[in-house]
Amino acid sequence: VIALTGGTNGWQHLIVNVLPRSGAQTLLLLVMTGAFTTITGVTTAWLVTMFDFPFRRLTSFALVLPLAIPSYLAAYAFGEFLDFAGPVQSGLRALFGYQTIRDYWFPDIRSLGGAVLVLGSVLYPYIYLSTRAAFGLQGRFAADAARTLGVGPLRLFLSVQLPMARPAIIIGLALVMMETLNDIGAVEYLGVHTLTFTIYETWLNRGNLAGATQIAACLVVIVAALIVIERRARRRQRFAAGKATAMHQRSARVPLSPARGWLATLLCALPFLSGFAIPVLVLGSYALKRLNGLADPKLLKALLHSLEVSLPVAVITLFGGFLLAYAQRERPSWPTRFAVRVGSLGYGIPGTVLAIGVLLPLAGLDNAVDGIMRSHLGISTGLLLSGTAFAIIYAHSVRFMTLAEGTVDAGFQKLSPHLDMASRTLGRTRLQTLVGVLLPNIRPAAITASLLVFIESLKELPATIMLRPFNFNTLSTMVYESASRSRVQDAALPALVIIAAGLVPVILVSHSLDGDA
Repeated sequence: VIALTGGTNGWQHLIVNVLPRSGAQTLLLLVMTGAFTTITGVTTAWLVTMFDFPFRRLTSFALVLPLAIPSYLAAYAFGEFLDFAGPVQSGLRALFGYQTIRDYWFPDIRSLGGAVLVLGSVLYPYIYLSTRAAFGLQGRFAADAARTLGVGPLRLFLSVQLPMARPAIIIGLALVMMETLNDIGAVEYLGVHTLTFTIYETWLNRGNLAGATQIAACLVVIVAALIVIERRARRRQRFAAGKATAMHQRSARVPLSPARGWLATLLCALPFLSGFAIPVLVLGSYALKRLNGLADPKLLKALLHSLEVSLPVAVITLFGGFLLAYAQRERPSWPTRFAVRVGSLGYGIPGTVLAIGVLLPLAGLDNAVDGIMRSHLGISTGLLLSGTAFAIIYAHSVRFMTLAEGTVDAGFQKLSPHLDMASRTLGRTRLQTLVGVLLPNIRPAAITASLLVFIESLKELPATIMLRPFNFNTLSTMVYESASRSRVQDAALPALVIIAAGLVPVILVSHSLDGDA
C-alpha cells in the first residue's frame, strides 16, 4: 500500500540514479553466484557419489560444513585474510621483495567478484546436498545400462546422470538465489550495492520509506519468480528414477587412478578450505587473543538477547509447522495445500522486505492503542510491539515457518498412512492416534526442525538489524556493528559462538545423508 500511495518524487531519483546500478549489480551477483555454486556443488556431489578416491569419506562430510558459516562472517574473514596486511599479501611481499601495493597487482576482495567468491563459498552446500541426494537415488540401473552401451564416465554424467538430477539442482539453485538476495552484511562490507542493501540505505540512511517500499515491491517480483521456478522443478521430480533404483542398489563407485584420485581430493578440499577453514582460522586467531572477552557483559547480554529471540521462534515455528504438516496428512485438500504455500512464502522474502512489512502494521497498531489510552485514560502506552523483541520474533517466525514445516512434513512422509488406519481400527480416536502413535515417531524430525530454526534465527541479520529496539544487540548485530567499524577482531568471539552453534544442525544433516558418507 505504501509503495503504491507513497508518491513518485523520490521514485524519479531512484529510477535515474539508484535502480540501474543496484539492479545491474543484483542481477550480476545472482547469475555469477548461481554459476559458481552450481559448478562447485554439482562437481563435488558427482565426485563423492560416483568415485572412490583418497579421503572421500572425510571430504564428503567436510563439504557440508560451510553451511555453518553465515555469509557476513565469511566476508569479514576473507576481508582480513586477503587484505594488504593479511597473511596472503604479506607472504607475497616477503617472498618477492615487494615494498608497497604499487609494486604488484592483487585482486580486490571488496568487489563484485569478491562477493561472488564469498557467497559462493558458503552457499554451494545447498546445491551439493540436493544434488548428492539425487545422484544417490538414481541407483545403478540407468548407469549400468549406459555403460553396456559403451558410454564413458564423463558422457554418462552429461547425458544421463546430470539430466536426471536437474530438478534437484534447480531446487538448490533457487535456495542459493534467495539467500543471495537476502544477504546484506556481506554485500555492504564488500561494497556491492544490491537491491536489498538499497532498501536498507533508502529507508534508514535517506529517510525515504516510500522509496524503500517501492524497491521492495520490485524485489518481491524477483522472489516470486524464483519460487515459481522452484515449484516447477519440484513438480518435475518424477523425471528421476523410481523406487526400483533404491539406494541399496546404487552402483559401485569407480576407483580412480592415483593421479586422478588426488586431483579429485584437491577439488573437493578447495570448497571446504574456502568456505569453512579460512573463516574459522581467521576468526579463531583473533578470538584466541581476546579470550578475556568471554566474560564481557556486552557479549553475555547479546547472547541472552539471541536466546530470547531464537528460542520462542523455534517453539512457534515448530508448533505452526506441525499444524500445517499434520493438516496435509489428515486433510490433503486444496485449502490445506494453499495454506501451506502461503505459510512457506516467508522464507523467500528478503529480511529487509520482511522488516518493512512487519514493522509498519505493528507501529500502526501501537500508535492506535497509544492514542486510545491517551484520549480515554490519559496514559501513554508507548511502543508495545514494534519497540520490543516481539517484532523480531514475529518476523523470524514468518521467515522460518517453511523450514519447520518442511522438516516435520518429511518426518510424516516416512510414516505409512497404514499406521493411522491400524490405530483407528483398534479403537483409538484421532487425538489418541496423534499422541500415542504419530508424535513418538516424528520426534526426531521435530527436534531437527526446532534446532534448524533456532540456528537460522541465531544467524539472521537483515531483519534483526532493522527491527531491533534501541540498545538491543544480538550476537549477529554485535558482529555486524564491530565489523562495520572495521573492528573485525572484536567481532571474533561472538562470531565463533554463532559458528559453533551452527555446526550442530550441519553435523545432523551430514549424518542424515545416505549413510555412506
